[in-house]
Amino acid sequence: MENSIVKIEHLSHRYSVQWAVRDINIDITRNGIYGLLGSNGAGKSTTMNIVCGVLKQTEGNVYIKGINLKDNPVEAKKHLGFLPQKPPLQGDLTVEEFLSYVANVRQVPRDQVKQAVSEVLERCGITHFRKRLIRNLSGGYQQRVGIAQAIIHKPEFVVLDEPTNGLDPNQILEVRHLIKNIAEERTVILSTHILSEVQAICDHIYMIEQGRLVFSGTVEEFDSYIVPNTLKVKMLAMPTVEELKAIPDLIRAEDLGGGNYRLYFPSAEEAMEQVVETSVARGWRLITQNLEKCSMDEIFAELSKKR
Repeated sequence: MENSIVKIEHLSHRYSVQWAVRDINIDITRNGIYGLLGSNGAGKSTTMNIVCGVLKQTEGNVYIKGINLKDNPVEAKKHLGFLPQKPPLQGDLTVEEFLSYVANVRQVPRDQVKQAVSEVLERCGITHFRKRLIRNLSGGYQQRVGIAQAIIHKPEFVVLDEPTNGLDPNQILEVRHLIKNIAEERTVILSTHILSEVQAICDHIYMIEQGRLVFSGTVEEFDSYIVPNTLKVKMLAMPTVEELKAIPDLIRAEDLGGGNYRLYFPSAEEAMEQVVETSVARGWRLITQNLEKCSMDEIFAELSKKR
């Protein structure tokens, strides 16, 4: 427990008779960006709200830096920063006024508030907007203010719920860069249902589906969870699909035109040598063969059991 930044033990929560989250176990012991992935309604936001002390769980415990959130919420939350899906911004305040207010709420010592505000303004690239009303900022810059309020008290653990939701492509890239920068010295959990988001930014993935944790591992492990089963090949002799059936273990073949084919196998990696040998024996003049990995969407569907 001493080494854990956040530890979630047998976490379950029920709304009326419906279990939203069931027996979630997560233990994070080092800095980095951890993706909490799941489709809409999978239980991500419920989990995040419990971890941030917004919602009280039905069963289980959450420890922040070894402090039980249920038993000692005020002390635990000192180590925690939270950006909800809808940032809790005050549109009629300037950026500087709002962040000063948050710093006071977060119990930053009064003589350090000005410095804390200046630091997060600089960190989040919004110093030039310090005197601007929040309601007059673009969506991307409002999100930066939202992230600034989550880190103003220098927490070791930051939770970001759908941080790039509703942003345009340029704003998404800017916010991703900011999150990576923040994660260099603290732990970040990023909740999202967007597969490309975890692929672009996360070091480790936890996937929740129907309230249960169905995957825990690196992005690379997630990406290769399903064994690749297709090879894309080019053959100068251009055999027919019927002739390609001579390759051992071939399930089916598609003619893509111009001597290009997609070949399906139980395990494409193991079949590569057989393709080479058969091509040589038949005079097909194989010049390229590439292993095609499953897309993140296919892996997501497999883990979600929605196929």
